[in-house]
Amino acid sequence: MIRLDKIADISAGYSFRGKIKEETGTGVYAIQMKDVSEEAGLNHETVIETSLPGKYAPDWLKVGDILFVARGSRIFATLYDGAFENAVASPHFFVIRITNQNALPEFIAWQLNQMPAQRYFDKEAEGSAAKSIKRTSLDKTPISLPSIQRQEIILKLHKNIYAQKLIHHELIINADKLMKDVALNLEHDFISQ
Repeated sequence: MIRLDKIADISAGYSFRGKIKEETGTGVYAIQMKDVSEEAGLNHETVIETSLPGKYAPDWLKVGDILFVARGSRIFATLYDGAFENAVASPHFFVIRITNQNALPEFIAWQLNQMPAQRYFDKEAEGSAAKSIKRTSLDKTPISLPSIQRQEIILKLHKNIYAQKLIHHELIINADKLMKDVALNLEHDFISQ
């Protein structure tokens, strides 16, 4: 096991003053908590264009950065896919940038969402209803670092299982729709008699 801060640089998201306001035509995008989910990752459709209030140059997000949701009912990590050239994370995130060439960012994001890390976060969290993880706790998160090949195998398995979940979810929706149609047809048959 190795501490997360030994294989990554960790920083807070960009500091906005107050609400992040939408402002089109700037070419600058702000990723907020509403834009991410643990399973689906980044929802490109909900990310807004904005302007940055600060005077300092932002540290733009890069492909492979991990967005870590450190507050709320569910603490989780998701990978930034580089969809926007000039994007920053809101201050509700920690941005984890992997610095160790033996660690795949996608694997580290996956691992942060798994039971061992989640137990660690539960133990370290402050607050009861809305949990929050301090930067010092995130720094010390224990990480397993198997070989790159093993990381890739685990990620392939994860992607396969996620794809199966999506298929099963779609099958359930279709089955529910079928049963509603059957019920509506029965009602129609009864009314027309």
